[in-house]
Amino acid sequence: MMSDVSPEPDQPGRIIYVGQDCAGHWLVQDSGKTLEGRFVSYAAAMHYAREEREIYRAEIAIASAPLVPLVSFDPVPAPRHALACAA
Repeated sequence: MMSDVSPEPDQPGRIIYVGQDCAGHWLVQDSGKTLEGRFVSYAAAMHYAREEREIYRAEIAIASAPLVPLVSFDPVPAPRHALACAA
């Protein structure tokens, strides 16, 4: 007797975006908002995206609009109490 096995529908494919933020930094982000990298050049960003594509079986897309970093690249301010102790 054969059982009716219904295959699960395909999961939507992950997309890895390569682009720049408003400050001109090269970023790589995925559509699931779980991956991000910051790079000094387009070539470095593409190299990383290609490696991640193999791992996640994703597609690579060039971002048509500036990417917004998931993690801020602003310097972290030192706590005020640490400055008082250092003096």
